Amino acid sequence: MRTQGFAEPGYERVREVFQDLLDSGRETGAGVSVWRDGREVVNLSGGWADTARTRPWRSDTLVMPYSLSKAFVTVAALVAVRDGALSLDEPLAARWPEYGVNGKRATTLRQVLTHRAGQPRFPAGAADTDLLDEAALRESLVHAPPEYTPGTRLGEHALTYGHLVDAALRATAGTTLGQIHNEVVRPALDLDAWFGVPERHLDRVADLEYADPAWPRQLHAAPWLQIPAGALDTARTNSTIWRQTVFGAVNLQSTATTIARFFSHLTDPAGPVRELLGRELHEELLAAQVTDFDEVFGTRITWTLGFVRDSGKIAKGGIGGSAGWWSRTHRHAAAYLTRRLADHSRAAEIANALGDDLRVVGEDQQPS
Repeated sequence: MRTQGFAEPGYERVREVFQDLLDSGRETGAGVSVWRDGREVVNLSGGWADTARTRPWRSDTLVMPYSLSKAFVTVAALVAVRDGALSLDEPLAARWPEYGVNGKRATTLRQVLTHRAGQPRFPAGAADTDLLDEAALRESLVHAPPEYTPGTRLGEHALTYGHLVDAALRATAGTTLGQIHNEVVRPALDLDAWFGVPERHLDRVADLEYADPAWPRQLHAAPWLQIPAGALDTARTNSTIWRQTVFGAVNLQSTATTIARFFSHLTDPAGPVRELLGRELHEELLAAQVTDFDEVFGTRITWTLGFVRDSGKIAKGGIGGSAGWWSRTHRHAAAYLTRRLADHSRAAEIANALGDDLRVVGEDQQPS
C-alpha cells in the first residue's frame, strides 16, 4: 500500500523509510508527522486503521500511543499547580490527608511526575480489580505502601501515573484528569487528543494489533504492567468502553499531526504551552529533574516533569512503538504513531532519516 500525504523537499528520505516499513510488512498502520518553523513539513499515512483492513489509515486517524499519554497527564497536573490546587513540593498529604498513610506522608507531586513516588505499579491486592474500575484502582494506591521510600529510586509509573494524578485532582481541586484535559488543556493547545473519545469521533480510532502474539510477555516492563490484567490485551483496549474511559497513564487517543505539533510548541517561550502554564511552570516542565537508573526502562535516563531528556532531544514514547519528540539539535518536532504493537525500531528509523537518535523512549527497552 502506497503512503498518502506529503513530504516537502529535504524530507523525501522520511517517505522512503516509511514506505519500506509498509512494503516489508513491519508496519500495518501508522502516521508520521514532522513540524519545523511553525508548519508541518511531513504528513504521511499508510496501512490500515482496522484489523479487517477495510479502513485506510488517514491523517486524522486516532490511535492509543500508550505511555506517550503521560505527557498530557503532566500538563493537566501543572494546570492545577498553576491554579493553586496543588503544589509541586508540598506533601500531597497536606491537602489530601487520606493519601499520607503507610509511608507516603512526605510524597510530593514532583516525585509523582518524575516517577519517584514509589508506586510504579498497582499493588498485588488489586490483582482481581477490573481494569476499568477507576475508583477501586485509585483507592488501592491510597492505601498501599510505596515499594521504596519516595524520592530514593526511579521507575516509570507505568500504569499508575494517571490514577495518582487523577486522585490528587479529585481530592484537592474537585475535578478530574479527564475534565482538565478535555476542558482546559485540549482547547488551549488545540489538540485532537482525547481522554475519553466522544461518540462522534469513535469511527476514527484505530484498532491495535500485535506484531507477535508473544510480545506482551517479552517486554522488559512486563512485571509493572500485569496488575490489573488487560492493559496489553487488544480485546480490551480495542473496546468502545475502554476508548471512552480515562486511564491516564496509557489511553489517550490522538493523531501523529497533533503529537508532532504539540512537541513543536513545547519549548517555545512564546508558544501555547508557556501561555497555558506560565513561565515558571513551563521552565519546570522542561528542566532536567533527575538522572538515575530507571527500573522500568531498564537503563539510565534523565526525566523532566513527564518527559525524557538528553543532549539531543526531549521525548516521550509509548510501549508498542509510538513516539513523539522535539529535536534540540535540529529544531524540528516529529511523531510516529502506530497500531502495530512491537518495539521502537520503526520510529527510530524515521528518526534516523531526520538525523535524530531516538534511543530510550518507551518501556520496551532492554537493559543496556
